[in-house]
Amino acid sequence: MEFEISQFLDKGGVLRGRDNYYGTTYLYIVGQGLVPWDVTDRNSFVGGLFKQRDSIPLPVSARLGGDTTLHVQMTAEPDGHFQQMANNLGYENGQPFVLGRRVHHTSFVDGTHDENSANGVFADTLGKSGNRYINDRCADCHERNGRAEVAGVGQPLDMWVFKVGDAQGNPHPLLGRVLQPEANGGATSEGNAVIASWTELNGLRKPNYQFNGTQPETFSARLAPQLVGMGLLEAIPESAILANEDVNDSNNDGISGKAQRAIDPVTGQTRLGRFGYKAAATSLKHQVAAAFNTDMGVMTSVMPNPDCGSSQTDCGSSGSEIANQHLDNLVKYIGLLGVRGQRDYNKPEVIQGKALFESIGCQGCHTPSYVTSQYAPFAELRNQTIQPYTDLLLHDLGAEMADSLGEGEASGAEWRTAPLWGVGVSACVTGGVTGLRGNAPAFGLDGQEVCTPKESYLHDGRARTLDEAIQWHGGEGTHSRANYNALSPTQKAAVQAFLKSL
Repeated sequence: MEFEISQFLDKGGVLRGRDNYYGTTYLYIVGQGLVPWDVTDRNSFVGGLFKQRDSIPLPVSARLGGDTTLHVQMTAEPDGHFQQMANNLGYENGQPFVLGRRVHHTSFVDGTHDENSANGVFADTLGKSGNRYINDRCADCHERNGRAEVAGVGQPLDMWVFKVGDAQGNPHPLLGRVLQPEANGGATSEGNAVIASWTELNGLRKPNYQFNGTQPETFSARLAPQLVGMGLLEAIPESAILANEDVNDSNNDGISGKAQRAIDPVTGQTRLGRFGYKAAATSLKHQVAAAFNTDMGVMTSVMPNPDCGSSQTDCGSSGSEIANQHLDNLVKYIGLLGVRGQRDYNKPEVIQGKALFESIGCQGCHTPSYVTSQYAPFAELRNQTIQPYTDLLLHDLGAEMADSLGEGEASGAEWRTAPLWGVGVSACVTGGVTGLRGNAPAFGLDGQEVCTPKESYLHDGRARTLDEAIQWHGGEGTHSRANYNALSPTQKAAVQAFLKSL
């Protein structure tokens, strides 16, 4: 059975008779329940409209997020891949999810919602940013829950985080641990950073940064990442991650993955790190609280002290500024976002690309699949077979990928393996869409909105294509890169087609 639920289904004057804004279609199969779906006929775009198609179950092998996997994107909003709730979202988490969404889209300076002024001012967030921060709402860095784009030369990097330190890598006395360019309450800005220029060699580019305030002796530049799948990554058993750790490369495959370990701010215990570019956060709540603290200047019960250098005096007071319920709702919102299913999974080129991806050694770090724990925090995420393509371990990617500041047990050259789910649609999410029908905007019209992709791969967006991202893999990635470069052009295209299907 196929059925559709929406609070706006009876809106009049809509093409084909209904408006499914904030609604969706579900496929229910007796004996299986709700399942992610694909469509039978993808070539039915005729005369400017999509014609009738039937839904079919998405193959299990294409359900990257297990039962959380979203159905195929068939709406006229092709940049909305990362904004939907998990397909199996439980009834009791529906309201916390949308409440968390409101926190995500609300300013912690003036309390306004970024989508519609009619939503009014959210008093619980009003005036909470400061004394220093980077941005005043989550959605200003994670637009449509996607990756940030790379700003132009000389433009402020206000969707980035700059971890900073002194010459020894300790918190900077004048900046703390994170550069915070915005200021409130009479505090002074810590200055901002820009890309001053690019160094290009052999078709690859590397950013050169300039600070207009205090120049930190060491720093690490990181653009805002996509948010989907984080709850599922938290649900992977620690034992499954540690089973891939091979610090001394005992199997002589050139890969020596290392687990990050960090202090859990809730319990004070040392735990496995798994979130962030260097896996410095131990849980999703830890990651969200850290973003509140340094990115938006909002103190929580988890991290109640402002980021403050030893020589700074106007950092603001300590103590939780928002209710724990708002923190918990935001964690639920991010943790229960659905993962987009694999596309083009039955195309010969994609099938070939997957086999090549494995044969050239990429899965040595980008571990394809796991089964999540039966004890995961959210019931929707338990006992799921997922395909994130990451081992969540630290790997040395060579001097050209290194920055000057380590974090925890990670050196400047060591980075957590990036999950690959969503990599094929991230450029569309980042770039948004454009489209006109006649002289009018085409928002909401089937087939009229077209992605304007902006590709920005790796921690600082230096890679403009997936091929460039592969070429930057030095250190432990050298062997796989060499294997990739030994492929024929057709084989390389197949590997890229596979990655774009994820």
